[in-house]
Amino acid sequence: MLQLTGGARDAEGLTIIIDVFRAFSTACYAIDRGIEKICPVGDIEQAYALKRANPDYLLAGERNEQKPEGFDFGNSPTHLLNADISAKSMIHTTSSGTQGIVNAVNADEIITGSFVNARAIVRYIRNKNPLTVSLVCMGYACQYPTDEDTLCATYIKNELENQPNDFESMIETIRNRDGARFFEESKQEWSPKSDFDLCLDLNRFNFILKAEKEGDLQVLRKIEC
Repeated sequence: MLQLTGGARDAEGLTIIIDVFRAFSTACYAIDRGIEKICPVGDIEQAYALKRANPDYLLAGERNEQKPEGFDFGNSPTHLLNADISAKSMIHTTSSGTQGIVNAVNADEIITGSFVNARAIVRYIRNKNPLTVSLVCMGYACQYPTDEDTLCATYIKNELENQPNDFESMIETIRNRDGARFFEESKQEWSPKSDFDLCLDLNRFNFILKAEKEGDLQVLRKIEC
C-alpha cells in the first residue's frame, strides 16, 4: 500500500489511485449521469487553459475543498445528482486524486479507486491478473494519509485475498475521524453532509474508470465490470 504523491510516483504495474473523499467518487457519479469522458489534470492553470480551448467542456474540481472561481462544479457528488451533464466532457482537477494520476508515471495501467465501485475494481484486477498491483492512497490534499483512502485500499486488498471485510466498522471509523468534517455546518455549501453517504455507497456502480492517453492528456473512460 502506497501513500500520497510519492507513492503515486513509485507505483508500478496495475495501479489504483484511491481518492474516496471525493474525486473518484464524484467522477463515478459524473459518468453515471452521462459525462462521456473526464480529463483529469493536476495543475489548475492547465484546467483553465483546457476550458478556454474547449468552451463546451465542463470544468469541475476543488482547491481547499471549495469550487475555484469560474468552475462549473465543485467536487461534490451531491451537486451532480440532478445536473444536466449528459453527453458532455469534463475537465477535473483536485488537490489529491487527479494529482495521483498525473504522477503515476511508472504505472503500466491506471484506474481510479473508491468504495462506490470497489467490487468492479476487484473484478477488473482479477480478470487482468497482473504481476504487480499498486494501491495508492492519496490522502488529504496529498499532505497526509486519511482513514477513508487507507481503508478503501484495505477493503480492496482483503477482497482480492478472500479475506473478510467489516465495512460497517470502516464507516464508523471514517465518520468519527477524518469524515467528521462533512458534518460541520460551516462546510455545507461545498461539502454537504450527503457527500459522506454518497461516497460510501459501497458497490453502487458496476464499472471502473481507466486512465488512457489522448494526446498529451489522460482521459478517464468507463469500462463495465
